[in-house]
Amino acid sequence: MGVFYDSVRERFLRYARIDTQSASGAAETPSTSKQFDLARLLRDELIAIGVSDVWLDEEHCVVYGVIPSNTEGGMPIGYVAHMDTATEAPGGPVIPQVIENYDGNDILLNKEKDIWMRRADFPNLGLYVGEDLICTDGTTLLGGDDKASIASIMTMAEFYTSNPEVGHGTIALAFTPDEEVGGLAKDLDLNRFASGIAYTLDGDHLGYYEYETFNASQADITIRGRAVHPGTAKGIMINSIDVANEFISSLPYFEKPQYTDGREGFFYVMWISGRCEETSIRLIIRDHDAVQFRNREHYLYLIAEELNKRYPDGTVAVAITEQYRSMKEVIDTVPFMVDNLKKAISDCGIKPVCIPFRGGTDGSALSQRGLPCPNLSAGYENAHSRFEYVPIVNMEKNVEILIRLNELYLAMND
Repeated sequence: MGVFYDSVRERFLRYARIDTQSASGAAETPSTSKQFDLARLLRDELIAIGVSDVWLDEEHCVVYGVIPSNTEGGMPIGYVAHMDTATEAPGGPVIPQVIENYDGNDILLNKEKDIWMRRADFPNLGLYVGEDLICTDGTTLLGGDDKASIASIMTMAEFYTSNPEVGHGTIALAFTPDEEVGGLAKDLDLNRFASGIAYTLDGDHLGYYEYETFNASQADITIRGRAVHPGTAKGIMINSIDVANEFISSLPYFEKPQYTDGREGFFYVMWISGRCEETSIRLIIRDHDAVQFRNREHYLYLIAEELNKRYPDGTVAVAITEQYRSMKEVIDTVPFMVDNLKKAISDCGIKPVCIPFRGGTDGSALSQRGLPCPNLSAGYENAHSRFEYVPIVNMEKNVEILIRLNELYLAMND
């Protein structure tokens, strides 16, 4: 165990117990008021450890802080992590437990409910034999995504405020809501954030980093039918459910999430709801290649156009909403950010691994807004699942990586 072990352990357990699950489709910001429970705790902790310019935006639920430079020179750097947890599994009450010195066998998460996390289902467990793991009782997700990141960032902040003799440049901090439901740090005030560049911390697998994400849009398909009594329906009825089935069947069968990986894009039908008179479909479009991504968007309009030739015009309507764009074109203008991140990971004894991220981060949107934001993995496993777990050593190692990264920026000119 290293010097940061106890700190990241206790911080994470404290944060994980707070239910901060966000909600899809909510009109409010943040989407759930309970995200303020963690936001206010972080605000108070930042103040207590001596971070400067701490402020909680009570309207948008964004927490800010600054560790001012204590030496001459250096380039300011920032770190961003999200406070909300995913919607795919129950968000609380979270009952975290520590599996000490993991023995490599299947883990009994909940004796009463007979819930097991089995090596055969989650082979990455084999990487952590002998380590201490934090998981839940199998009834909720854990929230390592993204509270493992918050624990590492807060521990890094306390290291500097407790050791003022350690030189560093300006370090900006921000914790944001609603990343899991597409918020993507939209309310982060770039004028208040004390750095012109930053890193997000998010994602699984220690030592992974990303500077390329999907391009992403959401498509809402509305299909209007015509209902009459089925006994006299011949030549009159237009069953919108049948038309919806035709629309979905027109999508390339193997271009779905379950059949793709790497840089391959996809269409993902998220839900369908309707009756004879009207049916709604929501799907998302993803692709790393910008041209191919636009082709995917256009293809949906072509399907609608073809169906509207066979049915009354206006039967099928497509509305596409941009969600985020790949950060790559922005990060390519600041290549030193990737070089520094890769070096910091390597200098801390971890092999850096870079892959195109099959998703989006707050950094996707922030980069497009003018704040370049590559991503460092938080080191959790099985995110968005009742079987999520966080090896404590991974959070501790990320603290070391952040400190090394700060050293590299201290050596640079602003």
